[in-house]
Amino acid sequence: MTNAFDDLMAFQRDTGALGQIAGRLGWDQETMMPRGAADQRGDEMAAIESVLHARKTDPRVGDWLAELAGAQLDPVGQAQLRHIRRTFDRASRVPARLASEIARVTSRSHGLWAEARAADDFATFAPVLKEVLALRREEGAALSDGADVYDALLDDYEPGATAAGLSTMFGALRPRLVALRAEILERPQPKGLSGEFDEAAQMKLTRQIAQTFGYDLSRGRVDKAVHPFSSGSGNDVRITTRTSASDPFNCLYSTIHEVGHACYEQAIAQEYRLTPLGQGVSMGVHESQSRIYENQLGRSRAFTGWLFARMTDNFGDMGLADADAFHAAVNRVQNGFIRTESDEVQYNLHVLLRFDLERALIAGALEVEDLEVAWNDRFKADFGFDVDRPSNGVLQDVHWSAGLFGYFPTYSLGNVYAGCLNQALRAAVPDLDDQLAQGNLTAATAWLREHVQQYGGLYEPREVIARACGAEPSEKPLLDYLETKFGAIYDFAT
Repeated sequence: MTNAFDDLMAFQRDTGALGQIAGRLGWDQETMMPRGAADQRGDEMAAIESVLHARKTDPRVGDWLAELAGAQLDPVGQAQLRHIRRTFDRASRVPARLASEIARVTSRSHGLWAEARAADDFATFAPVLKEVLALRREEGAALSDGADVYDALLDDYEPGATAAGLSTMFGALRPRLVALRAEILERPQPKGLSGEFDEAAQMKLTRQIAQTFGYDLSRGRVDKAVHPFSSGSGNDVRITTRTSASDPFNCLYSTIHEVGHACYEQAIAQEYRLTPLGQGVSMGVHESQSRIYENQLGRSRAFTGWLFARMTDNFGDMGLADADAFHAAVNRVQNGFIRTESDEVQYNLHVLLRFDLERALIAGALEVEDLEVAWNDRFKADFGFDVDRPSNGVLQDVHWSAGLFGYFPTYSLGNVYAGCLNQALRAAVPDLDDQLAQGNLTAATAWLREHVQQYGGLYEPREVIARACGAEPSEKPLLDYLETKFGAIYDFAT
């Protein structure tokens, strides 16, 4: 049995290495690839996906798994087998033709999405989105075995979660978020930044801040892209950000967010590298890391006081009187279109909109031709004002062009997890704010590495959070944190 396990793991490490190569092609497509290479890149992605699918469904994997049934392995070995068996079972249900076609079409779709977004023209993107949707529905049907198709797709990003369970959690979030938003928007708004912010200086500062949060640039890099993202694992983990001459927070906080993802991947135990345990266990847990870095740490009063001094050194007068005014500007709640630029109070409302629309698309209750109108109607109902153009609405996110149906709800789940982790972290590090005020993230990031990040895929997603926090995940810590924080900023006591 030992030989079977060793052979299986050697095979898996080669598969993991090929998966990293595929991810690097995706990174290159977002950052450096010539525009004219899009069709060829689609063929390249399809070819490597064919190889990966063949390896994931290789009969030898089934033979090794059968030989290892009932084997007495340590917890790490058992966890490796759990992931391998799950991947083998899922991949075996998806025809190789379909896996390759999804890779080819989503690669092409991404380029068309970027062009349509730049032109503010949803109609030019709709035909390829229909192709992507049809392929994902077919995949979901193959995976679901007669059960809910959306749940089958969701399982790729958050194993064990269901749309019904998430709907219950989101239903508990919505009333208190809506009430908090309404109370805030009735009050005077804090002043925002003023001036022009050199984009090269933003990139220099953002790399410094990435290192402050523990990102190892000897095993990573920071580049610019249309949509910020993190990719890779182990010893090659790359992030992207974007700049705006009028809004440096876009760059800085996108970077801190992606650094949370990247630090998770860099912190996973080296012995898991290129194995199924060598990457984040789920997108919900992944998002918990990016959101706690960005929000509970990065937008705290303590840390923004330190950041205010760094920003003043780099950009001079920003039109704000002091660190308190800067903190209020960082956390200002105001009407806006863009999910990634949204404040903490409204962010989850953006996610719930997408969650409901994509469930309707997968179920066939909403057609692609009607998606833009449906988006605009829902946005008006939730936020109270009209979408002005597609790039601020249905075309703003990359996810559907990449076929990532089932991904969006993990953002809100990650926020819930982050609320739980923040509560536990502050109990464990009572002088955390004193450290953050000095720009010292060492204790905070060390606690997250020890209690979450190092384990990679060793435990199931909810178990990771429960073990770290000493309790099952709940939306209450997040809601309590938001009400306390924004109540102070907007002076609810008066």
